[in-house]
Amino acid sequence: MELAAARRAVLAAVRGTRAADLPRLLHWMRNSHDFDELVVSNNDVVLRNIAEDLRNRLPIEAMFTSEHQAVQKIQQHPLPMIHVDAFLYDDDVVDSLCEEGKMSRSYCTECGSYKTASLEFISHSFSLMELKFLYQHVLPDLTGKVVVDVGSRLGAVLFAGYLYSSASQLYGVEMNADFCQLQEMMITKYEFIDRIKVVHADICTQPSLLQKADVVVMNNVFEYFLDRQEQARAWEFIACNVRKRGSLLVTVPSLEESLSKLQADVQLSQWVEEVRLNYDVYMEKDIDREALEQIHLYKIL
Repeated sequence: MELAAARRAVLAAVRGTRAADLPRLLHWMRNSHDFDELVVSNNDVVLRNIAEDLRNRLPIEAMFTSEHQAVQKIQQHPLPMIHVDAFLYDDDVVDSLCEEGKMSRSYCTECGSYKTASLEFISHSFSLMELKFLYQHVLPDLTGKVVVDVGSRLGAVLFAGYLYSSASQLYGVEMNADFCQLQEMMITKYEFIDRIKVVHADICTQPSLLQKADVVVMNNVFEYFLDRQEQARAWEFIACNVRKRGSLLVTVPSLEESLSKLQADVQLSQWVEEVRLNYDVYMEKDIDREALEQIHLYKIL
C-alpha cells in the first residue's frame, strides 16, 4: 500500500470508531507498546525499501567512476578488498549474491588451486543494525537538535535520523554530485524534505554548519577520498569548527586511529572527551559486536 493510501486508511479507521471508544483508541495509539513496536518495525521496512531502491540505481560495488581516488586506494590495498555497502547489502543479501555468483567472500591465493582466503570488505555506510544502535542507544534525545553527516554518500544516516529520532534538521554534506542526486531522489520519494537537506560541497567550505551542529557524524569519511595532507587539513578544520560545548561527535573508526598516521595539529585532550558506550544494550538477533565496537562517541569540551 502506498503512503497516501495508508494515511487515508488510518484516518478512515479512526473516523469510523464509535465516539465512546475513540478516546481509548487514541490513548492506545499514543501509549501502547504494541503500537510503538509497529512503528519501529515499519521504520525498518522503510529503510529496507530505500536500500532496495538504491541498489536498483547503482552498480553492485555501489561506487561511481567519479570516485577516482577511492577506487584507486581500494585497488592498491595490499590484500584483495572489495567495497560492499553495508546499508545496501546485509548478510542475507550478500549470501544471495554469492549463491548467484555475482559476489564472492573469498579469493584464490594461487590460481588454479584450492587455497583460498577471505576477501576484506569495506563499507562507507552504516548498516541497518549500526543505524539503529546509533539512534536508539548511542545518541540522546535529539528533539530540536541539528545533525550533520559529513560525507553523507547514500543518505543512510539522514534517513535513519528522520525515522528513528526527533532531530529538527538533518544535513548531509557530500562532495560527489552523483550521490547528492541519489539522496535527493530518495528524499523526494519518501517525503523527507521537511527535515533533511543535502549540501553539495566540501565540508571545509561549511564552517557555519559545523559550528551550529549538535551532532556530527563521520563514518570512514576521509581516508579513502583524500591524500594524507588533505586529510590532515580536513581534520584540523573539523577540530577548529566543531566547538559547541557539549555537542557530540560520532566517528568510525576512533579519532585516535584516524589521526595516528597523519601530521595533523589536533590536540584531542583539549578538544573532546570520549563517552564510553555499552555495546551490550543492543539485544536484537542481528548483532555484529565487532562492527558496533568501531563506533565511537565524543563530547566536545
